[in-house]
Amino acid sequence: MTTTAPPRTAGTDAATPPVRPAARGPRLAALDALRFLAAVGVLAYHFTARETDAWGRDLAEVAPAVAGWATYASLGPELFFVISGFVILMTAWGRSVPDIIGSRVARLYPAYWVAVLLTGSLLLFVWQGKEITGGQVLVNLTLLQSLVDVGHVDGVYWTLWVELRFYVLIALFAAVGITRRRVLWFAALWPAAAMLARELGWSDAVTWLVAPYAPLFAAGMALYVIHRTGHAVVPWLLVAGNTALATAALVPARMDSLGQNSVVAPSAVLLAVALPACVGLVALVSLTPLARWRWAGLTAAGALTYPLYLTHEYWGLWVIHLLHDRAPVWAVLAAATAFSLVLAWLVHRFVEKPFGPRLRRATTAGCERLRDALVGLGGLVRAGFRPGQDPGTPPTTPGSSEPSRIAAKNVGVWSGSSRTVEPAPPGR
Repeated sequence: MTTTAPPRTAGTDAATPPVRPAARGPRLAALDALRFLAAVGVLAYHFTARETDAWGRDLAEVAPAVAGWATYASLGPELFFVISGFVILMTAWGRSVPDIIGSRVARLYPAYWVAVLLTGSLLLFVWQGKEITGGQVLVNLTLLQSLVDVGHVDGVYWTLWVELRFYVLIALFAAVGITRRRVLWFAALWPAAAMLARELGWSDAVTWLVAPYAPLFAAGMALYVIHRTGHAVVPWLLVAGNTALATAALVPARMDSLGQNSVVAPSAVLLAVALPACVGLVALVSLTPLARWRWAGLTAAGALTYPLYLTHEYWGLWVIHLLHDRAPVWAVLAAATAFSLVLAWLVHRFVEKPFGPRLRRATTAGCERLRDALVGLGGLVRAGFRPGQDPGTPPTTPGSSEPSRIAAKNVGVWSGSSRTVEPAPPGR
């Protein structure tokens, strides 16, 4: 019933999946810190460089020194995708599909549901920082709004739709069985297929193959293989190739989006440096002595990353809207950042910590029941029995209460016996 392969060492491939999830290594605190810094970079971009009316004046005049570097810190989502490729593969390796689904649902949804309701309430009833509707809020709660062409309540949610599709692919991959060799093939073929679909304009394939971000996830997966099994030529070639593929695809797209939404015109050269740097930073914190950092403060900062990312934009801009003409710029930015951090801590402490584990257990158990039901139904079909028929009881012929001779011969298949059972002759 386990659907993934066990841990392996370099140079060997697993043949038999384990019954229990594989043991995990110590948590990479430096990776948590990197996630937090990525979220802070996105926050700085939204507060100082992305067009907004919250400051009540031309944004270019507010904090030009911060806006200059914050424009490139807007690549935080791309850094998140590399980290996700690393971390999600690490958590999925050696786990069952129900456990993977339970883990991802519990990680993604509790904080997200609260963030949607908080931001939706702010924009509907308190501050018209963006025009939304109540129906839009309800659809956003599913996280499937992109499938039905409903706008995001908060623009940052677009990255969650990307992540969700990646989780689906990983669950399917785990159903096949995760081994080192398969990961390397997956990290080579998946991005190539995704980018080919993008070039050919196959929209459905682009959606479900997660183009153009597949190379970033794949680079993170290859880095995890190196972290897990040691340095080797093929994984490093996959890191380099996927980094180059992602840079080629995303620099033009980022030039376009930042050019339209930012007060600082981006540089294609700097973007071409910043995107590979996202991969390089993950390699730095996972493959060097930094990976041995164990400071609890880094893990605590990492725990705030997701709720901070979900809630900072409009709640922080609302604080800026209230204070922009009452305090210096630095004080307003400090207040908006502090408010965002406190709100993130509240969501983590009172939503994620108590409800995440419960949702994980419930989701995992539900998926296991569904899996067992499907396995049982498959056994019925393979054994030639109809649902509702008692196991071990051969079906009768139409219009008769007498067991059919053909069905009776198959009783041994269900019961596990190797002996064929013949029916008694009529009249005995």
